[in-house]
Amino acid sequence: MDARTFLGLHPTHNRFRWSMEVEPRISNFGGNLFGGAGLAAAIVALEAVTDRPVIWASAQYLSYALTGAIVDLDVKLAMQGHNTTQARVTAHVADAEVLTVNAALGARPTPGEGTFAQRPIVPPPQDCPARSLRMPAGATINAHIEMRIADGRDWPELDGTPRADGRSAMWARVTGMTEVSAASLAILGDWVPFALGQALGRPAGGNSLDNTIRIIQPVATDWVLLDLRVQAVRNGFGHGLVHQWAQDGTLMATASQSVILRYRDIVSGSGTP
Repeated sequence: MDARTFLGLHPTHNRFRWSMEVEPRISNFGGNLFGGAGLAAAIVALEAVTDRPVIWASAQYLSYALTGAIVDLDVKLAMQGHNTTQARVTAHVADAEVLTVNAALGARPTPGEGTFAQRPIVPPPQDCPARSLRMPAGATINAHIEMRIADGRDWPELDGTPRADGRSAMWARVTGMTEVSAASLAILGDWVPFALGQALGRPAGGNSLDNTIRIIQPVATDWVLLDLRVQAVRNGFGHGLVHQWAQDGTLMATASQSVILRYRDIVSGSGTP
């Protein structure tokens, strides 16, 4: 299954307008469109319309799209150059705008390249414990993402002790999705809220204000290592990033978010993905 199929996204008679229903599998625990899925849908539409790969895309979340709602995504090409296209997507439910995505797409063959971020040394996914959920996954996106904690604490282990470096790591994959693409990495890039709880040592998460992803080099990989780094929490907001590594050590993308901090209650009987 590719990202477009997973999202349920399809073109309309107008090549600049795409549409999808907010099905439970792309919804969060609150019954709203999962932010990473919204960004992923915009990326699919942008790449299809421009026939160019995304370099970066940044989503600003304005409102909620409830499960069952029909979301229309309108693509506007702001500038088209020889190598780069600047574009935006406006996603709305009826007349209510729910998110705006700005992006650049293209490629420029040029000498000189390298990866300078350092991948954390963690056990392979088969040697890491599954992450438990704070409530049953049901039919939400949490039932479709398998997660294994590579460097961090599960919910019951968060005893209030903060982690000084603000770092954690988790292996993740979207079950049933066979491709690794900018869109699939956008879905997995929306996990800074998890990292906030790890950094603070308390069950925490939150709602994303934004989500930016910078695509470097997607490669085939069964699992993606989410290298999570919280820079700071202040005034009720948390700020962090996540490098996304393939199992072979390739840095595929880096994402960043600002999050409205919310502390979570753990519901007994929660299952594992």
